Amino acid sequence: MIEVINPYTKEKIKTLALHTDAEVEQKILQAQKVKSALKAFTPFERSQALHFIAQEIEKRKDAFTELIIQEAGKPRIYAAGEVERAIQTFTIAAEEALRPPQELMELGRSLKTARKIGEIRYFSSGVVFGISPFNFPLNLAVHKVAPAIATGSPILLKPSSKTPLTAELLLEVINASKLPKHSVQLVHCSREKGNELVADDRIAVLSFTGSPAVGWKMKQQAGKKKVVLELGGNAAAIVCKDADIEQAVNKLLVGAWAYAGQVCIHTQRIYVAEEIHEKFLEHFKTETQKLIMGNPADDKTNFACMIDDSNTQRVLSWIEEAENKGAQLEFGGKVEDNILLPTLLSSTAKGMKVRDEEVFGPVVCIESFQELSAAIEEVNDSKWGLQAAIFTDSISNLNQAFNDLEVGGVIHNEATTFRVDNMPYGGIKESGFGREGVAYAMHDYLEAKILVKNK
Repeated sequence: MIEVINPYTKEKIKTLALHTDAEVEQKILQAQKVKSALKAFTPFERSQALHFIAQEIEKRKDAFTELIIQEAGKPRIYAAGEVERAIQTFTIAAEEALRPPQELMELGRSLKTARKIGEIRYFSSGVVFGISPFNFPLNLAVHKVAPAIATGSPILLKPSSKTPLTAELLLEVINASKLPKHSVQLVHCSREKGNELVADDRIAVLSFTGSPAVGWKMKQQAGKKKVVLELGGNAAAIVCKDADIEQAVNKLLVGAWAYAGQVCIHTQRIYVAEEIHEKFLEHFKTETQKLIMGNPADDKTNFACMIDDSNTQRVLSWIEEAENKGAQLEFGGKVEDNILLPTLLSSTAKGMKVRDEEVFGPVVCIESFQELSAAIEEVNDSKWGLQAAIFTDSISNLNQAFNDLEVGGVIHNEATTFRVDNMPYGGIKESGFGREGVAYAMHDYLEAKILVKNK
């Protein structure tokens, strides 16, 4: 059984039954069976279905918002924003469905092939198994489902057991569309059963968002199937001496504290030019104190609880470890009214979990630097490489950062949390393998096929 608990009130919202082995097997067979129907479902029909889903979410966005608040503990401002992004993602997919990748290739490289030409089209690889996390229970699920629909690929989605209700509501909307029945199915199962699906040869593509320990193991178990892994990060921002301090602070407040830091591209480390370090630090402290903390269901709340007590205690232990190793606690580091307060640390160093690992909580480390090259070296001195940000008005600084930062994306004059749903999104090193972003995910769900013919 899955008990869905409100992270803030600790009240049980609902209980869901896990699918039995026989039910999971039936879902796999249904996904295989619907492949032919989806192949016959034209790009136009896929696009129309995707537009319908986007429109239905728009009609029910209040219901989606409330569910995300209740089961994820996400403040209303961010929950509502997630719903809007999901609408955008389906809309982008509807557009991309009408322009599937295809090309013509000249094959006349010799007299023998002078009249030959190649037509390259892309076809669904087969059944997709998507695994989505709790922190964006709607939009990260959508980033697996929408590309699957756009490519005509059946998908089995395993949502987080902490936040399955949003996925249930999404499936209700999808089932009201004209998509062939069983195009999208939910699987509520144990991790062990999920691992069996990862290894199942009937699954053609695995798309996983979660922890690296789980993700890389899944890649080993996945066999010959395609694999996309989005495994989080330890995002850093660089604030150069020519940066607009007020702008940088305002942007990084969101990057640092949105959803209590439970975001893969949460701004965890900030490196500030020595010349402006003290001014930046004081302004950052002052603005953080203005956060409105409390019940995520309240309209004015912009900072609330973490997903559960075990993660709260984990983050507290990491803060304590950092202090014991010489870090300076600037503020926070304690729990009040079930909320782990925003926590700022300085004098952090390699060997501290808050500096080296993905905190996935409301902790930020701020340090100073003298030369940009030194700051870039600090950012790169990490096993993570998802996104990084730089605040500067210098083209030279920007180019240096883009060329030298070892990450999947560099964000200019915005927080590390900046993401638009059509951009390629993913990382290197421990941060992942492959890219999300609708058009880029579609490529992972497709196989190229060439027709060689006479002109």
